[in-house]
Amino acid sequence: MSESAAKQSSSLLDWYAAMGVDEAIGDAPVDRFAASAAAPQPQEPLAKTPRPDPRPASKAPPATPPKAKRPAAPPPQANTPAPALDGIKTLAALEEAAAAFDGCPLKRTAKTTCFARGSEQAKVMLIGEAPGRDEDLQGKPFVGRAGKLLDKMLASIGLDDTSVYITNTIYWRPPGNRTPTPQEIASCAPFLTRQIELLAPDVIVLLGGAAAKSMLQTTEGIMRLRGKWKLYHAKDRDIPVLATLHPAYLLRTPDAKRYAWRDLLMLKERLSTLQ
Repeated sequence: MSESAAKQSSSLLDWYAAMGVDEAIGDAPVDRFAASAAAPQPQEPLAKTPRPDPRPASKAPPATPPKAKRPAAPPPQANTPAPALDGIKTLAALEEAAAAFDGCPLKRTAKTTCFARGSEQAKVMLIGEAPGRDEDLQGKPFVGRAGKLLDKMLASIGLDDTSVYITNTIYWRPPGNRTPTPQEIASCAPFLTRQIELLAPDVIVLLGGAAAKSMLQTTEGIMRLRGKWKLYHAKDRDIPVLATLHPAYLLRTPDAKRYAWRDLLMLKERLSTLQ
């Protein structure tokens, strides 16, 4: 194989991996176009001879009853209801319950459950959208390129894994890193709600538009939501929430880092008032 062909093959394999392909179905490739051309074509059905109408010509056909209105589509629901989680008293037990939960279809295509990383005594909770390829391989959220940038962002205001707790709105990687559907987010929502209750953070930071829209129950874009303190209504109290830009977006759009820096300064100022 020539060097250029080897590079093309390597690039193709990298693309397959990024799109979520993790196994080959057969030992050898199959030319589906050739198989389709060789397959026998279906014959056209014989024309049907119309039957005579047995009804008398003088009688008119009965009126067609009006069509019933279709009921409105129900709101997105999880495929399988989450188990009762109020009896779970620790984050470790909640992680075990999430790993055993089969109500999210993403679990069938993901390699691991990415529940959380960081300190269970943290007062700052960060919530992103969904695991990516690196996260799916390591079983922890934000460990790829975006995670490394997030660590640098947190370090710039004196935070690290000993002072923050990081998770996502869903715990399994969507194939090809696509955006999770409302049904997929809904299937994990009871676990995330209980996660917040057990951690009891002083502040929640939402990373990116998908997490912000889901947690704040809004349709506004991230540029309108970021840089403003809002409230998350937990069971027993309201928790201050700050939305900011996702580190993956900052990798693609370096000019937007100045907005994220302003948000980090807002977070640092709020934390100084809690000490």
